[in-house]
Amino acid sequence: MRNCTDVPESARKSYVPDDVDRRILKALNENARKSFRDIARELSLALSTVSNRVKRLEDEGIIRGYVPLVDATRLGFDLHVIVGVKIAHGKLIEVQQKIGKNPRVFAVYDVTGEWDSVIIARFRDREDLNDFIKDLLSMPHVERTTTQLVLNTMKEERRVGV
Repeated sequence: MRNCTDVPESARKSYVPDDVDRRILKALNENARKSFRDIARELSLALSTVSNRVKRLEDEGIIRGYVPLVDATRLGFDLHVIVGVKIAHGKLIEVQQKIGKNPRVFAVYDVTGEWDSVIIARFRDREDLNDFIKDLLSMPHVERTTTQLVLNTMKEERRVGV
C-alpha cells in the first residue's frame, strides 16, 4: 500500500464521493475481493458503471490498493507498541522515511505535541522490540524516545467509513 507521498499532489485534494461511489466503497470495504459483477448486482448498477467508478476512484487516489485484513497475533506478532520519537530540528522527514522502511513498523505519523513523530509497530517478542528500540536510538538525529506497550486492543479499524 502506498503512503501519502506516493500519491500525486493532484490526487491528494479532497474528493467528495457521490452516493454511487459511497455504495461501491462500502461494498469493497465489506469484501475487497468481491467481483464487480457481484457489486453491480447487489447495488442494481450496470457492470460498466461499477468498473468505471472503481477505476476513477483508483485514479483519484481514493482507492490506493487492496490488502487482506491479517490477524498479526495469529502470526506471532504479540507485542504492539506505540513509540514517541523526538527528532533533531530539520531532519524530521529524513528520519521518518528511514524508520518507515522497517518491516515491523506499520505506521509513522508526523504529530503535534511533545513528540515529533509517533510510530506504531508490532514485534514477536521482547528481544525483537529491544533490538528495534536500540536501533532507533542509535539512528542519527533521533534524540529520545518513549515506548508504550499496548495491553489490549479495544478497536482497530483500517477501513474508512463512507
